[in-house]
Amino acid sequence: MKTNKSFLLVLIKPSHYDNDGYVIRWWRGGLPSNSLACLYGIAMECRERRVLGADFGIDIEAIDETNWKVSVEDLTRSIKAADAGMVMLVGVQSNQFPRSLDIAKQFRRRGVQVAVGGFHVSGTLSMLPESDPAVQEMMDLGVSVFAGEAEGQLEGVLQDAVVGKLKPLYNFLGDLPHLEGQPLPIIPREQIARVAGHTTSFDAGRGCPFQCSFCTIINVQGRKSRRRTADDIEAVIRGNVAQGIYAFFITDDNFARNKDWEALLDRIIEVREKEQWGLSFTIQVDTLCHKLPNFIEKCAKAGVRRCFIGLENINPDSLLGAKKRQNKITDYREMMLAWKQAKIMTVGGYILGFPNDTPASIVHDIKVIQDELPIDLLEFFFLTPLPGSEDHKTLYAKGVAMDPDLNKYDLDHVTVAHSSMSKAEWECAYKLAWDTYYSWRHIETVMRRAAATGSNVGKIKTYALYFKGYHPIEHVHPLEGGVLRLKDRHERRPHLPIEPAWLFYPRYFAQTSVKAVRWATLAIRLEWLARKVKTDPQRLKYMDQALTPVVNEVENLELYKTRSSQAFLDQRRHIEEAQKPKVVAR
Repeated sequence: MKTNKSFLLVLIKPSHYDNDGYVIRWWRGGLPSNSLACLYGIAMECRERRVLGADFGIDIEAIDETNWKVSVEDLTRSIKAADAGMVMLVGVQSNQFPRSLDIAKQFRRRGVQVAVGGFHVSGTLSMLPESDPAVQEMMDLGVSVFAGEAEGQLEGVLQDAVVGKLKPLYNFLGDLPHLEGQPLPIIPREQIARVAGHTTSFDAGRGCPFQCSFCTIINVQGRKSRRRTADDIEAVIRGNVAQGIYAFFITDDNFARNKDWEALLDRIIEVREKEQWGLSFTIQVDTLCHKLPNFIEKCAKAGVRRCFIGLENINPDSLLGAKKRQNKITDYREMMLAWKQAKIMTVGGYILGFPNDTPASIVHDIKVIQDELPIDLLEFFFLTPLPGSEDHKTLYAKGVAMDPDLNKYDLDHVTVAHSSMSKAEWECAYKLAWDTYYSWRHIETVMRRAAATGSNVGKIKTYALYFKGYHPIEHVHPLEGGVLRLKDRHERRPHLPIEPAWLFYPRYFAQTSVKAVRWATLAIRLEWLARKVKTDPQRLKYMDQALTPVVNEVENLELYKTRSSQAFLDQRRHIEEAQKPKVVAR
């Protein structure tokens, strides 16, 4: 149907600034944005239903700033050439809020309507008794603030925007939508082409039943499980395959807690086998997932190739203090061996900076993990009081000093004082953690474990390149990495000077050249190591403590020698004894 008028909706997922104040942007980005996919899908559905009237068409542009330059002048011209339009800054996390604010200022100066949503807005509104200063600054600019989820709500915002009457605040935190039959997350092919590996994302469900004090998700998405149907998931997959996309990141914070996980996996298995599509998935799970009958086996059959596991720590006291009671370190080995048997790569998240942590204890614990747990890779993070978490709310209420620069709330910077470590000691411990785990000796060990269990040594090589290289070479966390760092001298934090062209460009090209040499050197050494392992005639006979099957003797491992671990083991033995059938004397 031909329309007489047009509304241009520009969806922008902002990046954030590096330590020198430049926007982090790549020729090819790393992780895809699920928020961008969800908003694009919802906007498409609004366009199909003609929510602005029969004579109004909606044009949608999706930009992920981690891999696509935001040209404010060009976008402003396009919006003003249309009959109406607006910019929406979507999925904005706390560390991305300063960049979002700077983008919003540029558009507002040009008279463009702007709205902002995401975890920082929703988290602070749900947890703090008063308005967050950064959010208030946005509102003072005339930017509309959107809290909650957009399903069923976006059309109202668009209807207000088309007549130029956006409200200051749209608060839908108390109205979390059911996900069955909702518009499906999708990103256009040209955007996915800018993601390394051509990977896209979708959420199969939202909400988490656990109460981890450092988490923001439970205070934004709630603790009640809300799920898409198997029909929805099949439609998402088919829609992406039609674009030539076969790799997916399922962004559920804990896919194993999705009550319909089996029906979803069964449908994916059915589609893979029927269509003969080489679908692959990355999922996130908890440390109890292996206790669900057939869960890991069906993940393997469905094409899961990597799973991210929130270990967080191996000290039970730290886990208890963070309210992560669901993590039982006595189950870690059994769970990881199950993933290893299924030939699925495991990546563990590990938090540094719990009250009992010291530089020495951190290195000790990592060495225990290296020797006794068959996990493939670890990602390290600073314990950070993220706005929207219980930790942040508690510190805020007590008046504890936290770093005022939201750009640092990326889990890769110290933002609050530690009880026993100085800032320098904590940062040193963080660097030691990466260096210790990704030593050449341990990378070889991980490769040998992969070879011995029939897993893909080449994939270990690739991910070791990421995790060993990004901090020392690019000075960013691996999760923020990409291929070929791009810099624009004008894309810098406003309080920092714009460097002259004669200084900026020679240094940028020199840095890029040095980085290329360092990346190539690292890649060559990893390739040599991988070939050494793959061509070893004894590779299938490799065995170490971590690969040893779980038996009663594992209680003698260093992993279980804390007081809390022993207490849990005593409790488990007591329960097992009580559950044994009693012999009745005749």
